[in-house]
Amino acid sequence: MTLHRQISGRITAAVRRCCLTLLFALLFFARLASGEEIFFDTDDGVTIHGDIYWAPERFAKAPLILLFHQGGADSRGEYGPLASRLLAEGYNLLGIDQRRGGDRLDGVNRTLAGIGDSVYTYCEAYPDLQGALRFARDYGFTGPVIAWGSSYSAALVFKLAASYPQQIDAVLAFSPASGEPMEGCRPEMFSEKVSQPLLALRPAGEMSVAYVPDQMELFRQHGHQTYVADPGVHGSSMLNAARVEASTEATWTTVLAFLGDSIGNEDD
Repeated sequence: MTLHRQISGRITAAVRRCCLTLLFALLFFARLASGEEIFFDTDDGVTIHGDIYWAPERFAKAPLILLFHQGGADSRGEYGPLASRLLAEGYNLLGIDQRRGGDRLDGVNRTLAGIGDSVYTYCEAYPDLQGALRFARDYGFTGPVIAWGSSYSAALVFKLAASYPQQIDAVLAFSPASGEPMEGCRPEMFSEKVSQPLLALRPAGEMSVAYVPDQMELFRQHGHQTYVADPGVHGSSMLNAARVEASTEATWTTVLAFLGDSIGNEDD
């Protein structure tokens, strides 16, 4: 065998091993992102469905992100495309289908399927967030907890963080809703009471909405961080490049840096 053939053979074998390693990694994270189905009952008797996603090492003490979706949506539809990135960064995830949701993001809200014709306001979904926090501790997660909300649930995570300062370690609020639909649970009502690190995010297109600039300024006055994603879309989908139809790396960088600075992502 000539030296050229030997070198070519070694390169081909190395490339094959690299491709196999990448394939196995992709399959591994795809399996992880499928989630482990769970359910729990809230204090007011609603059965909430959701999924646990384990980071590769499956450490219960790794940071846990509680994922809450936007109105008219479900957890898998909004967070399925984002889960692998967060898992790869070392975060465990618990996503739930709140009682106020739907199929807007091409998913199925399993909680809604079980509550018949009952209709709830955005504020009335707050027990779902409380239940998720309680379930996470009962299940055995012991690491830092991040409350992550989108649209109406981004407003509710302000209330959750203000009410449970010893159990919530950081907050991410994507397009926090306000105004009449949120009367009684607007984020402005709880912003000053949130002592944990908090990052509120908006797509650039929402900065022209009448109340948004004042809301973001209020958050800054209360010591919270803010970020405007340009380009971006509503809610947590501003991290989804397919929905933004552009790169979302700048927003991802901001989110991951905030998480790292706030609670870290080390498993040991």
